[in-house]
Amino acid sequence: MQLANNKILITGGASGIGLGLTERFIKEGNTVIVCGRRQSALQEVSDKFPSVITKVCDLSVEAERVALYHWVAENHPDLSVLVNNAGIQQWMALTDDNFFQRAKEEIATNIEAPVHLTSLFVTLPSLTTILNVTSGLSFVPLTKAPVYGATKSFFHSFTLASRHLLKSKNIEVIELIPPALNTDLGGKGLHDTAPPVSDFIESVFQQLAEGQTEITFGFSTAMAKANPEEIKMAFNRLNPS
Repeated sequence: MQLANNKILITGGASGIGLGLTERFIKEGNTVIVCGRRQSALQEVSDKFPSVITKVCDLSVEAERVALYHWVAENHPDLSVLVNNAGIQQWMALTDDNFFQRAKEEIATNIEAPVHLTSLFVTLPSLTTILNVTSGLSFVPLTKAPVYGATKSFFHSFTLASRHLLKSKNIEVIELIPPALNTDLGGKGLHDTAPPVSDFIESVFQQLAEGQTEITFGFSTAMAKANPEEIKMAFNRLNPS
């Protein structure tokens, strides 16, 4: 993808990896639209980056996804890049009373939303690129977050299929596969010892400049290349008995 002069929609762009991408895309000379559920978080982004365009949207709700698409099509018909970044991670046990409800929330945000948005936005004539943010847990699950890893495995598979299916429309599909990073994903303090988002973003843009379409970093690089025995060993390290 070209790194400058795009109009880019980043879902979940007000925090974590999404915020890191927002900042860097602005520096590269792009126009960035950020959507998220919380007006307060979007306002913080606007205060820090006045050029950012914000839109409140709960992507877990089908009607709001459709409304987002129509708003973009009407007001920003020159949108060229969709970044499917929004996601939630639930640390929980199968025996929790609210397990299924929380699982449904993850599935709605991590699977239904990006699949639906992809189907909507590929109809925009201006769209040239889709960036999907999956996870190193696409390859090996963390059992403390049993549904999250499964949703990311789905999204990884969907991304591979989308890349093939959208060739005929000249839409490039790029997968960003982060490891655990120092964000609040899953809860505050859970990833405080993980690498900073800034290191990941720097690596992402270096790989984008090289024309890579499967972008990994640290743990996710190892897992993307791992054989079955290495995957088994990684599973045991992540999930000690």
